[in-house]
Amino acid sequence: MSGHSKWATTKHKKAIIDQKRAKSFAKLIKNIEVAARIGGADISGNPALDLAVTKAKKTSVPNDNIDRAIKRGAGLIEGGADYQTIMYEGYAPGGIAVLVECLTDNKNRSAADVRVAFTRSGGQMADPGSVAYMFSRKGQFIVPKGELTEDDLMMMVLEAGAEEITDEGESFEIICEPADVAAVRDALKAEGIEYDDESVWYPGTKIEVDADGVRKVMRLIDALEDSDDVQNVYSNFDASDEVMAELEADD
Repeated sequence: MSGHSKWATTKHKKAIIDQKRAKSFAKLIKNIEVAARIGGADISGNPALDLAVTKAKKTSVPNDNIDRAIKRGAGLIEGGADYQTIMYEGYAPGGIAVLVECLTDNKNRSAADVRVAFTRSGGQMADPGSVAYMFSRKGQFIVPKGELTEDDLMMMVLEAGAEEITDEGESFEIICEPADVAAVRDALKAEGIEYDDESVWYPGTKIEVDADGVRKVMRLIDALEDSDDVQNVYSNFDASDEVMAELEADD
């Protein structure tokens, strides 16, 4: 029976992973469509489209899907939707600020999805502006550690405009102003360093929470990300290494 039970658990986990992968594909495809609609189908002349396509390829989105999304967005074939970016604000249990970025062709559906996620997870939505002021638009780079040290990385990117470098365990996080993204990117490329980068809403200050607090915040974030319209969820919670170790032990 134990073998069967293990197989059933594995099958269940695989189903969850496949579902999340499908949602990730859908969100990446949306980004490509929007970038192509705004800046055209020429990747070489459309930096936003270039970034969207690069991310999609890293996540193994099939090339056919990418090509169709570019054509739909640019109006070269039928089927493109009129997506809008909408931000929702609220609080997770414990007063943790949450900013929800949606890309949608149906505002009523998005608002309903977000409201239900907050309500069912013990959080609450907030009026526009009540949370957003705690966050600023920043460039974020995630750099795998490998043989890199924090000092090595600092030497590479400090002059390019990096504001903050954080050790995230198996990777480093670099934060910079949006205007400095290109310079930081060039500095990393010059040293042959691999990275992932994106534009994020970054909290000015973070609130440290215990393991139970992290579980509650993550429950809300997972519920929000279940909506196809939700592209990104940002919050201002932080957790110590000890708390993260406790949570990993739960898994």
